[in-house]
Amino acid sequence: MKPLDVIFNKACRIMEIFLISIFGLLVVDVLGQVFSRYILNTSFAFTEELARFSLIWLSILGAAYLNAKREHLSMDFLYQKFSIKSRKRALIFIEICIFFFALIVMVIGGSNLVYTTLHLEQLSGTLRIPLGYIYAIMPLCGLLIMLFSIYHLSKINANKITD
Repeated sequence: MKPLDVIFNKACRIMEIFLISIFGLLVVDVLGQVFSRYILNTSFAFTEELARFSLIWLSILGAAYLNAKREHLSMDFLYQKFSIKSRKRALIFIEICIFFFALIVMVIGGSNLVYTTLHLEQLSGTLRIPLGYIYAIMPLCGLLIMLFSIYHLSKINANKITD
């Protein structure tokens, strides 16, 4: 196995562990909130905010993970009608579009969002966490998606990815 493949597999494994941990935290948080409301007749204010932030991180990091595994949502009815050569061109075009989307929207836009919220010292309502830390997942996952796109492009050029 090539060193690039080893790094890719390790990155995916780390993301899997992180996603499982976030999901576990989300489940415990929501179950704790339900338990406290219906059994203890009290409500903890921080659990709703923690669930919201966990869901943000879970969905954005999950999107990056699905991009890495090439299991993102796609409509390929037109793609299936292409010749092999046209499929390769389409795959390259798609990866380039994904790369630039991640660069412009997630990395540049996400970095501006993080900078703005940290500069304005915006804090979350209950947990009092700087919102820039919560939004930092956006440029981080944008960078990961860009790296995964470069990896996929190298595999497409080496004819290791056909679909």
